[in-house]
Amino acid sequence: MSTPPHVVVLDYGSGNLRSAERALERAGAKVEVTADSRAAIDSDGLVVPGVGAFAACAAGLRAVGGERILEQRLAGGRPVLGICVGMQVLFERGVEFGEEAAGAGQWPGTIEKLQADVLPHMGWNTVSAPADSQLFAGMPADERFYFVHSFAARRWEMEPVEPFTPPKVTWSHHGEDFVAAVENGPLWATQFHPEKSGDAGRRLLENWLAVL
Repeated sequence: MSTPPHVVVLDYGSGNLRSAERALERAGAKVEVTADSRAAIDSDGLVVPGVGAFAACAAGLRAVGGERILEQRLAGGRPVLGICVGMQVLFERGVEFGEEAAGAGQWPGTIEKLQADVLPHMGWNTVSAPADSQLFAGMPADERFYFVHSFAARRWEMEPVEPFTPPKVTWSHHGEDFVAAVENGPLWATQFHPEKSGDAGRRLLENWLAVL
């Protein structure tokens, strides 16, 4: 029997850590919740969760050396999964209620308020994933995932560069299209919460664990 992958859920002061831990354990991982940078760098997979305000999460990530952890992992091709605001802080900046904050800058672009009649976007919604997505492999096109957010990446601004494979971008719609997930080499992320998405979320986490 193979050894389960060791996954670190990065504890940088954001909430939702335990539900992410339990969901990853159900998907087959051995999970550690910690702020320890060495454990985060050395683990088979790193999960960056996040709930709340962009500025607070970005500051918390910076406080535990999160940007350096990300750089070291990604330089070595080691998988990282961002969830919800943990995805948002991977972008260059966020603007919430007139406050602008710098993100980790792994992707160009701005996290900003969705243009929708009803906010927050809360509940189950479908996504439109690329046909060759590994994250959504084996899932029906009408699979639904659980969202809770008012802000998102409303555009994808990374230009393709030869000879590199362009990122696989998954979209969803609430008032307007927005980025629901990204697969960019070892850096993957979801705007929705797989840990709150039942069987669909478990299958998605299993797909991520399979690449570790």
